[in-house]
Amino acid sequence: MAKSQDGVAIRHYDVVLGPHITEKSTMVSEFNAVVFKVAADATKPAIKEAVEALFGVSVKSVNTVITKGKTKKWKGRPYRRSDVKKAIVTLAEGQSIDVTTGV
Repeated sequence: MAKSQDGVAIRHYDVVLGPHITEKSTMVSEFNAVVFKVAADATKPAIKEAVEALFGVSVKSVNTVITKGKTKKWKGRPYRRSDVKKAIVTLAEGQSIDVTTGV
């Protein structure tokens, strides 16, 4: 298994794609939770392991949501946006992640 310099496995970067910053995800941060975009094939245990390794925090629970892509039209031709999988990660008491600094 390939590891980077700080001991984090490279596969963790393939699981967590980035933070999902919206008004709703900002509101959920009041309840000690953070929302991430994750890979479509990522499992809850893999997401938990990746977040704990990347950010050095203790994860209490992980909930996932798959948002289906909308059908749109461009120049009269229909196309479909990609599906997105999001993970709502609830952190243990006293833990926090500053998503504005980046992964």
